[in-house]
Amino acid sequence: MTSTNWIKLEIPSDTRNVAFARTAVALFASQLDWTLDELEDIKVAVSEAVSNSVIHGYGLQEGLVKIGASYTGPELRIVIEDFGRGIADIEQAQEVGFTSIPEERMGLGFTFMHEYMDEVLVASQVDTGTTITMIKRVRDLES
Repeated sequence: MTSTNWIKLEIPSDTRNVAFARTAVALFASQLDWTLDELEDIKVAVSEAVSNSVIHGYGLQEGLVKIGASYTGPELRIVIEDFGRGIADIEQAQEVGFTSIPEERMGLGFTFMHEYMDEVLVASQVDTGTTITMIKRVRDLES
């Protein structure tokens, strides 16, 4: 039998909630067979995605960030969604070092997401919002 479980969270767009989001998703993910390093990777990826929503999507203004996480068997799927500014050029936004706020940011958010997750899918529309879907697979359930 394939195991399935899911959670959904809605949080205000506020930098104080980034740590909560990362911890909540990591705690949920810990139901699967991850190492502590892999759980830390998941935390970093979630932090970057939620931070992008708060900082770039909403410009630190009021808004809603939706977070969903689910697993079916050994595959964890995390979805971070905002209804903010959107991304005009998704490809450019994912380039190492690109940031829309160069005086304050290093532009490594998407780099970390890609590094720590098996797949990162980005869908965005200007003035409508952005959805980031991140997938991570448990490597070997037998060990």
